[in-house]
Amino acid sequence: MKGLDAIVAATDLSAGSKHALDRAASLAQEHGAALTLVHVLASSAIDALRRWAGDAAAVQAVEDEARSRLDEVADEARQRHALPIDARLVQGHAVQQVAQLAHSRGADLVVTGTRGAGFVRAGLLGSTAERIARRASQPVLMVRQMVHERYRRVLVPVDFSDWSLAAVHLADRVAPRATLVLMHAVSVPMLGRMRLAGVGDATVAHYHDAARAEARQQLYALAERSGLPAQRLQLSTPQGDDPWVLIAEEEQARDCDLVVIGRQGRHALDELLLGSTTRRVLAECSADVLVSVHHDDGAPPQQAARATATRAGRPG
Repeated sequence: MKGLDAIVAATDLSAGSKHALDRAASLAQEHGAALTLVHVLASSAIDALRRWAGDAAAVQAVEDEARSRLDEVADEARQRHALPIDARLVQGHAVQQVAQLAHSRGADLVVTGTRGAGFVRAGLLGSTAERIARRASQPVLMVRQMVHERYRRVLVPVDFSDWSLAAVHLADRVAPRATLVLMHAVSVPMLGRMRLAGVGDATVAHYHDAARAEARQQLYALAERSGLPAQRLQLSTPQGDDPWVLIAEEEQARDCDLVVIGRQGRHALDELLLGSTTRRVLAECSADVLVSVHHDDGAPPQQAARATATRAGRPG
């Protein structure tokens, strides 16, 4: 499996975004990838400063201060990780600029934090981090945790769609030494109606068991198709009504430090809403989250790992 060649890390220069840069640098070291660090000055704020201050020197001072802070962050990371880092200060719409830079650099991965300025966990949805995950045509790694080591255990929820195998390959590509937990959230259709109709408990239990057995068989088949060694894979088929709850519980029970989840889109550059399951996972899971894209238009992915998705047991 081909590794990562180029990574773009976005920073808001807050203390919270340091974890994202450390993870991006760790991955760059592991894969021998080129790392670009980008900070975006909002063009709307710069334009407002020009109008209100009426002084070009004030705008230049703001730009110089941002450049100085970015260089300081980059220099510290270069020394800490013994790694070359290309630091870029750009102006414009943050989401657009990050997406454009990732495209121009041929990035395999975009890395962003979730707890920087305005990125508190409860307010994550709708944040710049989430909007980057919606917009980018590359997988987006949203980093929550302080970096202690390489990823050890990765949770990959799958729905057995055509894109599930690509989700497994993406997890392997980003974390080639990790154990992958392949999970399908088993949802039993018509269960409520069966109970209302007075179907006996024994029949309902048999229905549950059959659904889980079928999911288990499909997971075994997916694992075999992945071509990964069996010792790197674990299979899980939890059962319940809400896939995101099962994903969050599985993340905790298996001590996973990364969750691979997907979004759907008619086009990779459309800024579309994330599915409901994906949004809940982003809000509730404590592990880092790797968001990938599912192309509904049927266009073939540029690389299997770039255009992957998983809808976690049910469509998001």
